[in-house]
Amino acid sequence: MTKIACCQFAPHIGQVRANVEESIKQVHWAVDKGARIVVLPELTSSGYAFTDATEASKAAEAPDGYAVSSWKRAAEELNVIIVAGFCEASHHSKPYNSAALLAPGLDPVIYRKAHLWDAERALFTPGDAGPPVIETEYGSIGVVICYDLEFPEWIRIAALAGADVICAPVNWPTVPRPAGERPGEVVRTQAQASINRVAIAACDRAGVERGIHWTSASVIVDANGWPRAMADPDAGQSERIIADIDLNESRDKKVSEFSDVFADRRTDLYAALERSATRPAQHEGTEQTQC
Repeated sequence: MTKIACCQFAPHIGQVRANVEESIKQVHWAVDKGARIVVLPELTSSGYAFTDATEASKAAEAPDGYAVSSWKRAAEELNVIIVAGFCEASHHSKPYNSAALLAPGLDPVIYRKAHLWDAERALFTPGDAGPPVIETEYGSIGVVICYDLEFPEWIRIAALAGADVICAPVNWPTVPRPAGERPGEVVRTQAQASINRVAIAACDRAGVERGIHWTSASVIVDANGWPRAMADPDAGQSERIIADIDLNESRDKKVSEFSDVFADRRTDLYAALERSATRPAQHEGTEQTQC
């Protein structure tokens, strides 16, 4: 069993040092509770709701900057794995929305968010590499960021690469939902975990930031798709969750005696069917158009 924590709190726009110092306090709490893997929110170091790319760039740092260096030092001193979001400086006109994986004895691993949500595309440069999967003392850890979780292909890529757990720093804005229902983001995270038989730890943030109310629904899901710990989205507050996860379950893709979610894939069909589905339709008496 591996103890995993998600530390949900409210970073403040542009206050990099204060945000990082608070995140280190959260990591210490998790380690004191026995956590070996700690996940922090998306853009932990910088806050999220920038007005434009210029403001975002002012809060951006290189991977050897204060935020990542501080998390790396904490990971080494506490013998813990940390996954945290930060605003990464780039040579483009817009920074990256990135996450760092810090593990004792390893160089920092940086992932740049590939799927930018809504107005993020006006603030950030999209990443152009797949989700990393890194072998660590506690198992193979994959990293994605927030909206990446909405794309089945992206989570399948990480699972196929051998991830035992996928760590996802997220910032989920609150949207209406029927009474008594879990946030849709949580439901989709459960689905992604179940269909890939891989544990997922998604760390949300708390509070209200420039008019954006955050869902505050951090969740740790096992390979069967069941939440083992979840923050209270109705509270909307800083909250720390922790759960024991059997990562061996992620290595067994069988769902019945004869069914295996990876071995049963029909890769001989998928490519041809995908080409067919995206081919422009030809209608009699009309010009061929791209749908």
